[in-house]
Amino acid sequence: MQINRTVCLFGLALVSTAAMAATQFLRAPSARLGSPKVIVEWTEIGLGRTENVDYIASATAAARYQCINRGNNCPAASNKQDVLANISVGGTFKSDKNGRISGELTIPAPPATLVCPGNQVVGVVSAVFTNITLTDTTNKITSLTEPSALTYNAPECP
Repeated sequence: MQINRTVCLFGLALVSTAAMAATQFLRAPSARLGSPKVIVEWTEIGLGRTENVDYIASATAAARYQCINRGNNCPAASNKQDVLANISVGGTFKSDKNGRISGELTIPAPPATLVCPGNQVVGVVSAVFTNITLTDTTNKITSLTEPSALTYNAPECP
């Protein structure tokens, strides 16, 4: 009886290990530019049915901000600010009956602290996102996106 129990437990361990090894991104997660943000999309397969999985999309982001008037014109002042930060956003997604998750997370440009005078507002001149990655923190899987770097540019005031 002890041998059958040991064989059964060993068999369960092999099945569990095989199921975990099958969890993978269908292909490299994709990244596309919003304005000025990055949208990371992916499909992960090999998950259990209706399983909750936690994800983190991250990037190193540099942005340049300037003051513009409400008509999107350049004021006489040359107020500008450069910001560099590591940005991460997360979310929890539920797998479908086939053990698959297709999801999307949005990485924003790093926030500005620039204060504009009068009727001026803060506008983004450029944003550069590098080392864009997606991590399935539940199953400990990380992948660079395709592409792994993106750049947003808008007109800059002189």
